[in-house]
Amino acid sequence: MRTIHKITVISITVCALTVLSGCSNMSRRDKNTAVGAGIGAVAGAVLTGGSGIGTAGGAAVGGVIGHQIGR
Repeated sequence: MRTIHKITVISITVCALTVLSGCSNMSRRDKNTAVGAGIGAVAGAVLTGGSGIGTAGGAAVGGVIGHQIGR
């Protein structure tokens, strides 16, 4: 069981580093859009009790707001 846990932790760490390195050449506006979408997705999921449509809607609204803030 400990081996599976170690493999899982290492895999998640590698994936997180890969995703974060992909954001290094983004403009400030792109970063604001991505952050807004992430925050909107979490807020949409919380407000709708985990509904997929609520999560997607929250991500869309958050992305638009983040994009406009980065203007």
